[in-house]
Amino acid sequence: MSQDVAGRPVSEAPAPPRHDGPVTGRARPVLGLSALTALVVGSMIGSGIFALPSQMAGSAAPGPLLIGWLVTGVGMLMLAFVFQTLARRKPDVDGGVYGYARAGFGNYIGFSAAWGYWVSAWVGNVAYLVLLFSTLGYFFPTFEGGATVSAVLGASVLLWVVHALVLRGVRSAALTNVIVTVAKVVPILTFVAIAAVGFRAGVFTADVWGHTTAIGGVGLGSTLDQVRNMMLVTVWVFIGIEGAAVYSRRAGSRADVGRATVLGFVGVLALLLLVNVLSYGLMAQADIAGLDDPSMAGLLKSQVGSWGAGFVSIGLVVSLLGALLAWVLLCVEILRLPALEHVMPKALARENAHGAPATALWLTNGCVQLLLLWTLVNDSTYTNLVYLATSLILLPYLWSAGYQVLLAARGETYEDGAGRTRDLLVGLVGLVYAGWLVYAGGWEYLLVAALFYLVGTAFYVWARRESRLTVFTAAERVVVGVVALTSVAAVTLMATGHLSVL
Repeated sequence: MSQDVAGRPVSEAPAPPRHDGPVTGRARPVLGLSALTALVVGSMIGSGIFALPSQMAGSAAPGPLLIGWLVTGVGMLMLAFVFQTLARRKPDVDGGVYGYARAGFGNYIGFSAAWGYWVSAWVGNVAYLVLLFSTLGYFFPTFEGGATVSAVLGASVLLWVVHALVLRGVRSAALTNVIVTVAKVVPILTFVAIAAVGFRAGVFTADVWGHTTAIGGVGLGSTLDQVRNMMLVTVWVFIGIEGAAVYSRRAGSRADVGRATVLGFVGVLALLLLVNVLSYGLMAQADIAGLDDPSMAGLLKSQVGSWGAGFVSIGLVVSLLGALLAWVLLCVEILRLPALEHVMPKALARENAHGAPATALWLTNGCVQLLLLWTLVNDSTYTNLVYLATSLILLPYLWSAGYQVLLAARGETYEDGAGRTRDLLVGLVGLVYAGWLVYAGGWEYLLVAALFYLVGTAFYVWARRESRLTVFTAAERVVVGVVALTSVAAVTLMATGHLSVL
């Protein structure tokens, strides 16, 4: 069977391009700019911002911190521009990170982007549930730690309540997410206002470059070391920037996808900077680093008393509920689209009477439930789960930036030449930054990620065979071979006790 440049058999070319007007029909609900922006903000603001002060204080002094935020801000802004540009120049490509990887590098790479994103999303949901009930332990001691029998039971009940909500339809769940997103931002803005009043310049500038500050008796290291260490923390807090792009097929307008991505990113970046920078003016850096999570609660308590800690804890609970809902929505969508294009089994595209991908939802939340039970018998911490989720989502970012570079280098969609050089530079910066994130994620988590990719390959083979299509091209066989060899290395290291991330 003949194939196109991306390695797809001609008979399975993507569906015709969609127009930029409204989409009608019950099976494809319209999501407007507010709903798409809320998906971006809701998926980015989860738990990270509430724990940010202590995590950053343990890594960098104010000077290196500001340098790191500048680098991070530029890098993530370039990735935001990548998703905005691709949404405009490739309106026929649906699914964000999945669609761009498939269009640029073939079916298997597209599948791996979707699979890695999906696994990252539901593992992240387990992390959210663990932290959610750990936070509730502030009010109800039986939940303390987030991995007790009562905490896992409560998390399981909540999981299936969210499941029932999404089964009622993606559009109704997305509208609920808008409301929750607004509610979660309120306590953050309250913290910013109080911190701005209590900010003391002398505390902020006490050791700007971290030459004398020690955390747990250990110095912070050189400026470069501090910048690198704090940037590792930023990986998690920015995940979700692609939320609107993933839902591009359900968007009322393709232009709204790009607008929502940039608006969501700028808004969240502003909140992150304000929370992080202002916190350094409230307490000594070493004291901030020693606060329990959510460290924002400890900081607010130092300014207004014990009610501040309770207020932030309530805010974190609302934030985690919103993030959980947003990521359940992203989970099912990233399975549904590949199933429509013969890259995932057809069953995962099946929708119920309300237009919700029911099979994909059951598979997703079934995996969440199993990993929740695993936390009972294994000392899986919130941080372990976060790092694993992060490592799995980085390659999809890399493929998206690579696709923009590919388009600009070829001149595809740039027939008049307008904007080609700018987009090439944006794509290259985004590609370099995404490559840095993959490196920063750590080799241990990349090895474990390879295991997940290898297991997922069975779903890909199933999908290709049930549609009677070519399974692997010659180049894809090489990629699968590399994944398999990396997985063997991971299993060997695990068996010998040299590798453990959960």
